[in-house]
Order: sequence, then structure tokens, then C-alpha cells
Amino acid sequence: MDLDYLRSFYVTVKCNSISKAAKLLHLTQPGLSMQIQNLEDEIGATLLERSNKGVKLTEEGKIVFEHATTMLSLEDNIKKSLKSLEKNKKNLSICACKSLGEYVLPCSIYTFQEIYTDVDVELEVHNTNTVIKKLLSHDTNIGVITGFHETESITTIPILADRLLLVSGPNEEYDEIDIDEILNIPLILREEDSNNRAVLANILLKHGISIEDLNVALSSNSPESIKSTVASGRGFAFLPEVVIKKELRRGILKKINIKDFNAKFNYYLAYRNNYKFKGYEETFKRFITSKKRCFCY
Repeated sequence: MDLDYLRSFYVTVKCNSISKAAKLLHLTQPGLSMQIQNLEDEIGATLLERSNKGVKLTEEGKIVFEHATTMLSLEDNIKKSLKSLEKNKKNLSICACKSLGEYVLPCSIYTFQEIYTDVDVELEVHNTNTVIKKLLSHDTNIGVITGFHETESITTIPILADRLLLVSGPNEEYDEIDIDEILNIPLILREEDSNNRAVLANILLKHGISIEDLNVALSSNSPESIKSTVASGRGFAFLPEVVIKKELRRGILKKINIKDFNAKFNYYLAYRNNYKFKGYEETFKRFITSKKRCFCY
């Protein structure tokens, strides 16, 4: 049974007028009459008697009207329940830098959802500058970034310490080099607008080296592409330890020690200063900064 036809019949009876019901339903009078006729044809009985005084229910019409009240009320309740469910649904959106977003956070999010089963999590992975832009443009409320990003609009909380390691293919003969020697080796770096590259530039600057003086053979926005190229013996790369731990354990990549080289940095949870967290976002904030976060890499 077509519920639209049933609703048209119900409203016509309540209004006691085809013209008033048509106006209320945003239909033409012929259109409304056609819907009622279609309902009568489907049921196989005349439901309304029409006159100059309005409409009158037939015996069959009284039965249909009684059930229509129940059916349409049930339909309205279903719609209200679905809207309430949608309104109360907890959708957590996170934008993360590639180093954590691709290698560390998925495991943490899995653990989070095992504990908080009523929260749906959507994870987007970008470079840090894009994450910050999305925060500032209100496209996301929670970000995870590489390195400290000083701005008056963003608050950051350190969540994980890491370090950049110089790596090569497994067959590289050197185990250790002096810091000045990095000027001569072919390097594969992250793209120019990435914070990973900015972190490296700041670390090198503390050691008296400009990133502009490096022998950059290739730039890439993909850590996986960089690892693959280095593993095949086509250059060296500075990559976060969390990104390459598995490859180092399996001997796919080789760590090259640099004498007296400190390449430590942090990852941060980031959010707008004036943003008021929803309850489940505050829960995630506490989770990701606690020991329960289960960073696995």
C-alpha cells in the first residue's frame, strides 16, 4: 500500500475538504483526487463520499482511516527515531600527519574503538601543513602533526617522541659517517612543504648545515616510495624511526650512524585554541595522551 496515498486520504478526512487538503499537501485538487482514487482502486472499495459540504467516510473508509492513523503514526515514529539516532551518533574526525597516520594511529584507533564502541572514527592522512590548514579552516577539529608548529591559533600537546634516522639499502658498506659526509651522499627527502623536511632542516641547522647544501636526488610525498627507493640501493634518506622500524628489523633498510648527531623531535596532538571539545572528542584526547593509546609500530 502506497503510504503517500494513505496520507493524502488521511489529511483529506481530517480537513473535511479536498481543496484544503490539497493546499496543505502542496498538491493540485485533481492530483489529490487522483491519489485518493488510486488508493480506492488498490483497496477495491469506495472510501469517501464527496458533496458540497465536504467529504464523508464510507463504512470501508472508516476502517481504512482507523488503520491509517496507526500506520502513519508508526511511520512518523520511525523517522523521528532515525533522526534522533543520527543526531546522537558520535562521529570522530581526525587528520593526521603521514608518519603517525599511516604507521601508528590505526592501531591506536582500533584499541580506542574496542573501548568506546559507540564512536565512529574517520582518519584522514595528509602532510602536517595540510593538517594545520584543515584545523584552521574548521574542516577538522583534531589533528596529529609532526614537530612543533608555533601559531597563536593552534594548541599542541606532545604525544610521542621520535628521531630521524639516516638509512640506506641493506648492502651499503658504511655503518657510520661524520656529519659533514651527508653533504656528499645522494638523498631522497620528503616534499618541500612537508613538516618532516622542515624538522630535518632545523636539526641540520643546529649542526651548522643548511638543507640547501644537501645532494637531493629526489623528493617525494610518500614515505613508502622513499623506503622502496632506498631499499633498492638508489640513495639514502632521513626517515622517522616509527616509519622504518619494521624494515630495520627485517634487514630491508640499514641504519647509518652519524657521529654526534641529535635528531630527536616530537609528534603533537593539535587543535584550535578556542575550540570546545565534544564529550567523545575529549575522551579521545585523554586516550591518545595516556598509556592506553597502544602505539604499535
